[in-house]
Amino acid sequence: DLNFCYIRAECAAAIAEALRGNKVLTTLDISYNKIGDEGAKAIGGALAVNGVLTKLVLVDSNIGDDGAAALASALRVNEVLTSLDVSNNNEIGSTGATAIADALKGNAVLTKLKLDDLCHLDLPKLRGTDPVESINLSGKALGPASAIVIASLIAGNGVLKTLNLRENHISDAGAAAIAEALRV
Repeated sequence: DLNFCYIRAECAAAIAEALRGNKVLTTLDISYNKIGDEGAKAIGGALAVNGVLTKLVLVDSNIGDDGAAALASALRVNEVLTSLDVSNNNEIGSTGATAIADALKGNAVLTKLKLDDLCHLDLPKLRGTDPVESINLSGKALGPASAIVIASLIAGNGVLKTLNLRENHISDAGAAAIAEALRV
């Protein structure tokens, strides 16, 4: 746990370099630091080749669209990460969320994704690989990034009949993504 350690991009790059050769660490939490997009790019590069890390937590780390895209690139090839928490990175917008959503289309290993404060998205249920007919995500303070990912996943879910997103903050961008997914 390296929370609140005043870590910036340069130190995140050093952590990433160590992570590349890591054979034992399964959880890495460097939340509440200012690693930014450059630090996320370094971590993403390491994640692409790491074969043991199953949980990565980067809460409130000043990550934006470029950092999210780098993490998404890693998700395309990583075969062990099951949980990713990038909540409270308010700079992740539609571009970063779309990159993550696209990466998840080919990644069946990641089961938990947290983009907002209150809620891990249960990816198997949203994908339909853990089939349920109803998902209640009301009042979870989900933002547009979560809505974009949800939309991407439910577009291919042939089982889901009810999705409750009441009392969230998905905004126009999130609502548009959900509407597009419903056309499928």
